Amino acid sequence: MPRNPPAASSTTTILLFAAFLVALFPGFFHFLWTLPFAFVSRFHPTPPVVVSSDPGLSSLPTNMSTAWFQKQFSLPPRSRGSYLITDHVVKELPEIRSYRVGLLNLFVQHTSCALSLNENWDDDVRADMSDALDRIAPEAGPKGEALYRHDAEGPDDMPAHVKSALIGASVTIPIKDGKLATGTWQGIWYLEFRASKHQRRVMATIQGEKA
Repeated sequence: MPRNPPAASSTTTILLFAAFLVALFPGFFHFLWTLPFAFVSRFHPTPPVVVSSDPGLSSLPTNMSTAWFQKQFSLPPRSRGSYLITDHVVKELPEIRSYRVGLLNLFVQHTSCALSLNENWDDDVRADMSDALDRIAPEAGPKGEALYRHDAEGPDDMPAHVKSALIGASVTIPIKDGKLATGTWQGIWYLEFRASKHQRRVMATIQGEKA
């Protein structure tokens, strides 16, 4: 009967033993495999890239660290309607002034109201918005018939949830040179969808580079 050559048998044994070691110590072999690439990246680092379309921000130093700030504040109690709260937000968050560039996120912690960015000049816009949302999600049908299963908290509750889902619970606004970088006619809106007055909490989060 023919036999396998000794060299082939030795090679098979070595390969099986190597496979066993890889299975037993995968982290060690991964380290050995990536070690040459670590040396290459060390001596040829990738330069940092700053992308900006604003000439005033294009010179930001790349070694600046990102600063975070978070705070909860309350809105004045309101009944159904749309309200401009830009000044209230700025008053509650004087920390905005310490950021050269960044983002402000406002998140209302409720399910029957909303936040939005919209017209800040004509009060009629806010009244029209509330009326339009009432037409989209009315409390009852044309003949007064019930439209929703969920009515445990009153007929205005489920329509409020629908409107909140349509508008959204948060807005994000850029910060530039210590001020909110909104457009000329943009303002922060608080939209209340319940008929009775409610006090709402807002969580504000700022991320950016301080001046």
